[in-house]
This record gives sequence, structure tokens and C-alpha cells, in this order.
Amino acid sequence: MSSIPKKVSERLIAGIKKYQPILASAKARDVGEADTVTIVKDMLSDVFGYDKYSELTSEFAIRGTFCDLATKVDGVLQTLIEVKAIGLDLKDQHVKQAVDYAANQGVDWVLLTNGMCWRVYHITFTKPIDHELVVDIDISAVNPRAASDLELLYLWCKEGWQRSVLGEYQTQKQALSRFFIGAMLQTEPVLEVVRRELRRVSPDVKIDIEQIKTVLVGEVIKREVIEGDKADEARKKIARAASKSLRAAPVKKDEPEAPVSAEVDSGQNTGT
Repeated sequence: MSSIPKKVSERLIAGIKKYQPILASAKARDVGEADTVTIVKDMLSDVFGYDKYSELTSEFAIRGTFCDLATKVDGVLQTLIEVKAIGLDLKDQHVKQAVDYAANQGVDWVLLTNGMCWRVYHITFTKPIDHELVVDIDISAVNPRAASDLELLYLWCKEGWQRSVLGEYQTQKQALSRFFIGAMLQTEPVLEVVRRELRRVSPDVKIDIEQIKTVLVGEVIKREVIEGDKADEARKKIARAASKSLRAAPVKKDEPEAPVSAEVDSGQNTGT
């Protein structure tokens, strides 16, 4: 992830030290949703760097209903924000309305917060519309001296947004998801590497790719990782990437591709 500019880091540290006691007091008094919205709006400005008057919009109207807040960067709607009272435990059902709002507007990001907990969701424009939790921050547990905590906060800062660090973080998190790795393990290049290494250990045993895949799918990888919509989407994404890679680097007619089997069978390729 991109390094945090010093000015932003200093603002985050000062902001967290300022608002942790404010939030604790508000929670102890069990303030309502309207007062929580006020605190959240102040935090978006003082901690996360958004201009309170030009980049934050209250009661953003969508099809006759309202979302509590919205952020605009360079005049473009970026994120819809659903705020709940600080004493209310956040649940996935709370974000559903904001997700519907975002889908109607073509907005990719939704924030659900009660002031203390901040959850950032990425909207997936599938049928039906889906959402993925990307960032989950508990302000009361944030250590202003911990670089890892500041990096998480930076994802949601205006400056981080302008440098696309939130999107990069989401892409990295998705690539390391169990569904993506499960799908990757089933691809031919990976299976070929496993086959090569198995033959190195047991050179007298004949093993083919389909046998390895059968064991992986049936006995090694959890079924929940390779079945369902998220698993299907991971396989499709890997297939699209492979297809794009092939189109970008076609084999030249005067340079025929070396047969893979010869390299594997010879055992000369000992790299991992």
C-alpha cells in the first residue's frame, strides 16, 4: 500500500486522540442517531480530511428516500454513508438499504458506521447486487502509534481515496481470499507444478493432472471454498485474466512454443 504522507499521518494521530474520548462519552450517554451523525460528519472532516461544506452531503436523496451522508470528491459522488446510533451494534442488514441506494446510483462504495465502528463495503454489480466487507475499524481499539492501524484509517482518507489505495487494498484482499486461492489451485499451470513436484518425490509413479485435481477438490480443499457464487466468480476472474494474458502475448509463428511435457518429464526445471 502507498506510504502515508506525513501531514495526513499527523492529522490521523491527532484526530484519533481527540475523538476516542468524545466517542466514549457519547456511547456512555447513549446518544441518538442524529447526534451520532454530527460526530461522524466532524470526524470525516477532522480525521479523514473531507471538506465539511463542499465534499460532504447530508440526507442524500435517492428515489424519494434518504441516505444519511455522502462524500463527493471533485464533484463526483463517491460513497454513500449509513449512520446508526452509537449504542447500536452494527449488523449486515443495516447496510442493505445503503447498498440498494448505491446500486441505483452506480456507486461502488458504502460506509456503515455508528461512530465507533466503521465498515467499508464494496458493491458488486451482479445479479442480484452483492456487497463485500473490505475494511472494519473499531475506533476505540485504534492505537495512534501503530503503523498498521494508521494504514487502515488512511484507506478511508480523502488523500487515500485520490490515490486509489482503497481499491488497491480491496483487489489485494480479494486475490488472497480463500475462494480465489481455491480456484487458482485448480488451474492447469498450478496442477502442472504439483504434478512435477510429486514426480520428483515419486519418480516411478505415473500421476496425471486429473488425478491431482480429483484429490484436491474431493479431499484437500473445503467444499465451501469451491462451491457457490463467490467460488464461481473467482474462477471466472481467473479465466478472464488467463484469456487476456494469452491475447496480449501470442506465440510467434517463427518461434514455436516449447512443449511443456518435455520440460516436465526431463526434470530439468527445478525452480518452484
